[in-house]
Amino acid sequence: MRNRHRTTTPLLAAAAAGVLTLAACSAPGEEPSVLEGDTITIGVKFDQPGLGLSENGGFSGFDVDVAHYLAEGMGFEREDVELAGVTSAEREDKIIGGEVDMVVATYSITPERKTEVTFGGPYYVAKQDILVRADETGIETVRDLEGHDVCQGEGSNSASRITDGLGIGATVADAPSYSQCIDWLSDERVDAVSTDDLILAGFLAEDPSAYRFVNNPFTDEKYGVGLPHGDVEACEAVNKAINEMYQDGTAGELLEEWFGSTDLELVKSVPQFEGCS
Repeated sequence: MRNRHRTTTPLLAAAAAGVLTLAACSAPGEEPSVLEGDTITIGVKFDQPGLGLSENGGFSGFDVDVAHYLAEGMGFEREDVELAGVTSAEREDKIIGGEVDMVVATYSITPERKTEVTFGGPYYVAKQDILVRADETGIETVRDLEGHDVCQGEGSNSASRITDGLGIGATVADAPSYSQCIDWLSDERVDAVSTDDLILAGFLAEDPSAYRFVNNPFTDEKYGVGLPHGDVEACEAVNKAINEMYQDGTAGELLEEWFGSTDLELVKSVPQFEGCS
């Protein structure tokens, strides 16, 4: 958390106390909104090409660009935005613990997660799909994963949707990250990687001759903007910024920039928001 509470100089303390008896930024007992901070710390992925990748001392990717756009719409100058790398497994903990103010990191909105954080958005609706080696000929649908080894990143439930949700007898291999899953796929330690098509497209764009999409999506994955639980004010500001991002064409431009070289069908219309309550 970075300066969520604005500072007050000693000279102004008494005056400020008097003003606060009449009006306050937050109701008694409520946490202030992240909008009230002087700076904002945003959690992004650091090992997912095309979405959030740490390199050359900074971060790059679609989610990173979206994070900066949203922060500007929330009233923060670029120099007041700090990015921090997060893994899938630690996103809730980082928000709840105050280490980050907001998360833009392929963070699928689920009923369970909504009990711990408030979600703005979604800012994109991805589809779950499957990536296999380019020379793999036996996997053309999710049902073909029966008896195969499927990798998922720690903290993700993508492969579990195949085994538990669809009842397909695949063996789930949990890797520390999806970049590790791709390494295992390349080394033939697993037969497939299954997760959101936007994540897979980022890896595919890096080495299009080594892998291929099965291109048979089977779920919707709503990418939300994670915020402290109950911060409705920030959520509404995020939703307004997401709407503007699609209306002014920025979202479409960013999607083409990061994923246009793949055969992924990109959705460039404003997603239906979940609501901030």
